[in-house]
Amino acid sequence: MLNDRARAILVFIQRFTRENGYPPTIREIGEAFEISSTNGVRYYLNLLEKGGHLKRSSKISRGIGATGSAASSIPILGRVAAGQPILAESSYEGSLETDRLFGDLNGLFALKVRGDSMIEAGILAGDYVVVRHQGQANAGEIVVALLGDEATVKYYQPRGERIELAPANANYQPLVVESATEFRIIGVVRGVIRTVGR
Repeated sequence: MLNDRARAILVFIQRFTRENGYPPTIREIGEAFEISSTNGVRYYLNLLEKGGHLKRSSKISRGIGATGSAASSIPILGRVAAGQPILAESSYEGSLETDRLFGDLNGLFALKVRGDSMIEAGILAGDYVVVRHQGQANAGEIVVALLGDEATVKYYQPRGERIELAPANANYQPLVVESATEFRIIGVVRGVIRTVGR
């Protein structure tokens, strides 16, 4: 059973998220309820999390999300290049309401696409790719990969001892991952979301 203050904090988190497009920080919750200690706020968040009313990610400052009807959203964690690799950003930029479009949302995140190297796969600049976080992929899957500190979205093509990251645009050549290159897959693309008239 939730006490009145925990219930009020849950309502605040839901309302704040709905009105702003992103959840409040621990500090913002503390200010709203005049709780001076961040540990005091964490106490109520722990109660809500144990009761299944919200989920938290410790990796981002706005990593609080209500479950149930308010939880059908995927966090947007930055931008990814669909051209030459760019620096991967990891900052909360809001969320995509998905209405269970992708089933289980655990492990999903979204990245905003820059560049045109994947246009023949239907992935355009300004789109959001929805990615399932995983470290492996099958040949031919579209992945988000890190080359050093830079992220890119491409077709994953292992070729024996080497790996190619292939574009879906005839104007681009595949990126060949040399053995000395720091490389890892951070997820497999599961969908694309596009707005029109932007």
